[in-house]
This record gives sequence, structure tokens and C-alpha cells, in this order.
Amino acid sequence: MKKIITLLVVLFASFTLAACNNSEKTIKVIATSIPHAEILEFARPLLKERGYNLEIIITSDYYFPNPAVAAGDADANFFQHVPFLTKYNNENPDKNLVIASYVHIEPIGLYANTITSLSNIPDGATILLSNSTSDHGRALNLLAQAGLIGLSENFDILAASINFSEVIVSNPKNLVIRAYVAPDFLISAYNAKEADLYIINSNYALEGNLNPLEDSIFIESTGNNPYVNVLAVRPGLLESEKIQALAEILNSQAVKDFITETYGGSVIPA
Repeated sequence: MKKIITLLVVLFASFTLAACNNSEKTIKVIATSIPHAEILEFARPLLKERGYNLEIIITSDYYFPNPAVAAGDADANFFQHVPFLTKYNNENPDKNLVIASYVHIEPIGLYANTITSLSNIPDGATILLSNSTSDHGRALNLLAQAGLIGLSENFDILAASINFSEVIVSNPKNLVIRAYVAPDFLISAYNAKEADLYIINSNYALEGNLNPLEDSIFIESTGNNPYVNVLAVRPGLLESEKIQALAEILNSQAVKDFITETYGGSVIPA
């Protein structure tokens, strides 16, 4: 009987150790499909060479990856820019995440179904933005860069919430700006022709078979751009070997070259 009990204890211990080792060698990352999951797929064999298995969970939802990582359901997420993460952290002080790697920038662009240039935008045209408040400053800045609106001197592109009527000081074309669509539904709105103009993140433009450099009528400058997309993790995992390995690979020249060659300027290495 003692031999049986001893054998069971040994088997249980072996099983537990194997499970722990497997967990330590598996990196579970939540990501949106384009370009994030594609970049991770490129990184997969590079991680395999270092002894790590990469599990990619693809989503189109912006609002569950941070709570999921904070709860330990995944090791990291790769879908968001810095202001979006900052907003989440401010709203969830007990479940903060930290940046493990700065990876790339996705320029946002101004798109239209029938308008072909800025000079052809009619008076009173409607512009549809996402309802993500962390993108509102960026969207208004894009319109200002395009010369379509003027912004007040105290305009803060990274402000957590923006009163449009207070910061827009000139609007010569009387543009009507609306912000009621989730980021991942902007392409659907574009296809349904719900507005005259749309401000769409490059990842969703690419998913909707739009080429940001060719199909947008104006695209934002990437110089000094604070909207870098990042790999986010729980603070306790930041110094772990597997997260350090993933971060190093995402910042490697091989991944930078893949981004440049694959997306041709629609996605830019950080």
C-alpha cells in the first residue's frame, strides 16, 4: 500500500512539474488580427528557436484584452497604443498593466467613399470617428494637419476626454463630426456609406482591404507620434524570461524588416 501511495505521489509530482514547465515555456498573447497577430506569427519560429511556444488568441474587441491579462487569463496583449493603455490604467488603478515592448505605429487616415481629395470635400460634410475617447485627440489633430479645422492653443492631443466645441476654433467647411461607432465597426460604417468621411486606424483599414497609403485621402504624420502600439503585461511578468524573450524578438531587426517589407509604410516599426 505504501508503495502504491509513493508511486502516486511521484506521478502527481511529475505531472505537476511537467505542467509548470509547459506553462513557463508557453507564451499566451491576445492580439487583433492585422497587423498584430501577423507580426506574432512571424515571431513564432524565432521564439521556438529559444525554446518557447507562442499561443495567439485573436480578437477584434478592444475592451477585453486588458482585463483578461490583468486577471491572468493570458500573459500579454498586443493590440493597443500607449494612450489607450494609459486610459485603461487610470480607470483601473488596482489592475494596471505595464509596457514590455514598443513595437510599431499604425498611422490613422481620412477615408471617403466618393470624395477623392481634400479640395473636393463639400461644405457640411459629415466625418465619422470611433467612440474610443483615447483616439479623439488624434483624430482632431489629423483634421488639423489636413487643414480642415483649427485647434485652440491649449489643445492636448492626449487628453483623456475632449470637448470638441471648446478645442475646435475654426471649421471653415462646417464639418459635422460624429463619434458613435466602435473602432472595429468603422469599416462596416464605411462600406454602408454612413458618412462622407471616416477616420480609421490602419489596422482596421488593412482588415477591410483598404491600403492606407493609396486609399486614404490624407494620412497622419508619424514623426514624434505618441500612438505607438505596445506589448502589455502584468507588472509581475515584466522581468520573466519568456516576456523578455518575446520583447527582444519584437524589437529585433528581423521583425522590423518584416513590418517594413510586409506593410510598405502602412505600419511602421517603432
